[in-house]
Amino acid sequence: MTSTSANIPQTKRKEIYKYEAPWMVYAMNWSIRPDKRFRLALGSFVEEYNNKVQIVSLDEDTSEFVARSTFDHPYPTTKVMWIPDTKGAFPDLLATSGDYLRVWQTGDSGTRLECLLNNNKNSDFCAPLTSFDWNEVDPNLIGTSSIDTTCTIWGLETGQAIGRTNPVSGHVRTQLIAHDKEVYDIAFSRGGGGRDMFASVGADGSVRMFDLRHLEHSTIIYEDPQHHSLLRLAWNKQDPNYLATFAIDSMEIIILDVRIPCTPVARLNNHRSGVNGIAWAPHSACHICTAGDDRQALIWDIQQMPRAIEDPILAYTAEGEINQVQWSTTQPDWIGICFNNFLEILRV
Repeated sequence: MTSTSANIPQTKRKEIYKYEAPWMVYAMNWSIRPDKRFRLALGSFVEEYNNKVQIVSLDEDTSEFVARSTFDHPYPTTKVMWIPDTKGAFPDLLATSGDYLRVWQTGDSGTRLECLLNNNKNSDFCAPLTSFDWNEVDPNLIGTSSIDTTCTIWGLETGQAIGRTNPVSGHVRTQLIAHDKEVYDIAFSRGGGGRDMFASVGADGSVRMFDLRHLEHSTIIYEDPQHHSLLRLAWNKQDPNYLATFAIDSMEIIILDVRIPCTPVARLNNHRSGVNGIAWAPHSACHICTAGDDRQALIWDIQQMPRAIEDPILAYTAEGEINQVQWSTTQPDWIGICFNNFLEILRV
């Protein structure tokens, strides 16, 4: 990434690694396991039933990405996410959302489907899932968001003991009507112990916060003044008071403080086209990366809030419209972006 104030001297190691997938890339996520550096999962975006998920890793000797496993997936994945297992204590699991939530186990012999989680058993039709989040404090919890206005919290049984042959299974912990219209994203908060609180955004233009211990009510943290759909939300990884969101086709990212509902504490306004993704730094409370159709990935320093944040501190221009950005949890000096058929990882 280029600094907007000064040029960073080049070090010996490459600053950018690039991988060309055989299809347009939409979903992407960094592996968290300590023994799998530079491993990512990619989901295809092909406008038909047959889609793919691919696991790639960087060969640090050749500086090239290598596809380790490719498997079929019905419809494009709306999200792909590795189990948030920083110690390598759980099986090597990956989850995907699309028509349903699926949990996969990957290994040397390939990737196999462990379980398919479907909450509407009574209907021939499924309500597609727009997103999901895997709880970092308790990896046996996954929350999904759906176009049917609901969020579902699933309990997983992951057969924690290594070598156990028990398949992964899941059951519905709770399902709730979260919004008046489609729900587009869900994310667990690290606040209050990190297990019970989550927020969602959707087509009604609101950010709502829930507590699994008190589901009879929710808190509206923000409502878009024009009631435009809010597409994504992301919690600050170090300070659970802050979260970011943006509206459909908007060039602006809104930073919210849950202690001051409905009043943005900052607005990040440097994109020249619609924003597609946001990712907080895993190791810093005051840095966030945003990316969009203007082909830009921008890193912002927000520590002077509530004073206005005029400009990003770093900017990178990709060769195409960026539809995904992910900041590596275990290697915080690396950010991944996707555009067209490409994955790029950038050293920051």
